[in-house]
Order: sequence, then structure tokens, then C-alpha cells
Amino acid sequence: MNAPADGRSEAAEGENGMGAGVRPASPPVYGALDLGTNNCRLLVAKPSRRGFLVIDAFSRIIRLGEGVLTTGLMSEAAMTRTIAALKVCSDKMIRRGVSRSRLIATEACRIAANSGDFIDRVRHETGLNLEIVTRETEAKLAVSGCASLIDRNCDWALVFDIGGGSSELIWLDLTRLEGPWRRTLHDRLDVQNCIAAWTSLPVGVVNLAERHGGRNVTPENYEEMVRDVMVALKDFEDTHRFGGKIAQARAHFLGTSGTVTTISGIHLKLRAYDRSRVDGCWLSAEEARAVSSDLIAMDYAARVAQPCIGHERADLVLAGCAILEALLRTWPCQRLRVADRGLREGILATLMTDDGQYRRGGNQRQNHA
Repeated sequence: MNAPADGRSEAAEGENGMGAGVRPASPPVYGALDLGTNNCRLLVAKPSRRGFLVIDAFSRIIRLGEGVLTTGLMSEAAMTRTIAALKVCSDKMIRRGVSRSRLIATEACRIAANSGDFIDRVRHETGLNLEIVTRETEAKLAVSGCASLIDRNCDWALVFDIGGGSSELIWLDLTRLEGPWRRTLHDRLDVQNCIAAWTSLPVGVVNLAERHGGRNVTPENYEEMVRDVMVALKDFEDTHRFGGKIAQARAHFLGTSGTVTTISGIHLKLRAYDRSRVDGCWLSAEEARAVSSDLIAMDYAARVAQPCIGHERADLVLAGCAILEALLRTWPCQRLRVADRGLREGILATLMTDDGQYRRGGNQRQNHA
């Protein structure tokens, strides 16, 4: 038997989102899978006194959404790559005794005409039951996943997630939390109450790079990418006028995506990517733009040689930089915090909270040794 789309099932079915046969572990083990347009990511974790302890993880670039913008369909090659990655995820969850999970798919599956067939194929070949989530759900999970990194001394914060096929933007009005509540801002329920407005742009690194080219990027077509994103932002800003609201207020950006973690790793001159140094670090707008400027000046081979980029991201990284630049031009915040966490952490926090396993004020990921 297969678990329902939200990852829940009857106890007789193992409550694992993967089918029968796995008994609940003690303490319970949770799984969170984020199948995006570009990446397949998994976290397996147990509740802990400080939030949750990650006991296993997986990440692979699968480019599921490659070509979807032009054909309207996920290609056979992309689906085959993705199913191979999902089989690894399934094996890990079985091996770790996952007793509760949520397995979500985002933009590529939202827009592809053959997504239903793909979901059925995944269920048949891997035993996994993927849930295609709405853009609003995706945005709220991203906020929940990085809530502990929001600066509680600010009045406003823009949480953004630059994906492969879409970008989620959430403005938080932190003035809604006064007095002692500001000290518990990292609690996901508090942060949900701060959401002033959100939007999902149908612009991500994959479809933007496909439109403008990602390998050979000149300053001119980089500016074209930035302009495209600013056009997509215009209606949202015209409706809410956050530029005026933050002009005289304390505000910061909080980015949760491969774009900002890559920029951070390059800024820190890391010889190999190091999550412990990237997650939670602060950059000024000037520092982020300096990295983007350096990348524009490089050719494709030089970007491949960057240890925090590599060949899998070298044709996408400048599209991500262009999206960030459009955000900075629309809302000129001077501080950017980087989160190497997001949807998966939000899923884990939500599941554990619902089960009474998650302590208020926890929301802190601890990695296994």
C-alpha cells in the first residue's frame, strides 16, 4: 500500500510515505524530500532538545525541469535521472527507519503537462508518493525552515528562495511581534503570523538561463536577465509598496537557495564548500554584487573551476545572480543573510510540531557526525 500525498498513513501501513513494512522507530525518524526543478534533496532527522538532529542527507542535481518552458513536458531523460535519484532517497529512508515523511514536488511538476504520469511512475518504480505543493505552501515552508536566522532586531525581512523554475518571495513585518515575543521569533508559528505578503515569480535559474543563455554571459545579456526579473516583480511591488515601507526602517534579506550559498562560498574564498561557514553568514549588498561582477567577467570554464560552483551549476549561477540583483534594485536592503536550509527543514519542523515532538524555540538543525 502507498501513503497518501501528505506523507501520512494508517499505522498498519507504517506511516512512512513509502508503503508497508517499516515499523515506527523510537525515537521517531522523519524524512523530508524536496524535488525541485533543478535539485532532488532529502533530509532524514530525529527530534532533539535543540530542534532536530540530521542523521542522513542526500542532494543531487537532476534538472527535472530542463526544457519544460519550451515543450510543456518533462523529458524522458530528465525523468529517468530523477527517478534514479529518488531510488537513492527511498533506500535511505527505508534503511534509516523513517516513520513519518512529507515528499514534495514543486514548479516543474506544477507546470508540466505530463506530471501526473511522472508521479505515477515514481510511485510504481520507487514506492514514493510525491505531493505537488502549491506556490503558497512552498513559500510558507521556506519561511519555516529558516526562521531562526531572521534578525529579530529588524522591522522587515524579505525571505526569498531562488529555485530552478520559480522564485518565492515573502515579506515579513516583524513589528507585529513586540516585547518578549521578539525573543522567540525563531519559532515557526510566530513567523507565519508576520507574513505581510508573498508572491511566486515564474522565474528561476533554469528557465532564465534557457531564455538568455547561461554559458556565455556578457554584461549586456546579464542586464537583460535582470530587467526580465524586475518586470516580473513590478506588479507585486506596485501593489504592496514595500520599497517605501523599508526606506526608513531596519530591514534585511534572508536568502535560502543555491544562488546565495554559492555567492557566500565564493565571497569567503572557500576551497571546498563548507555548510558550517556558509549557513547563517552575513554579506553586504556590495559584497554580493562584487561576487556577481567577478563571475560575469569569467568565462564558462573559469566558473566551472570555482570550487563552490562546478560544472553542474556553472551555466546557472549567473541567472541566480541576476535574480538577486533584481531584488536588490527593487528593494535596496544593505544586508543579506545566507541560509543553507529551507524547504526540507520547514517540512521537518512542521511534521515534528504536529506530532508534539518539536520544542518551541528549537528550530535549529544539528548535523550528524
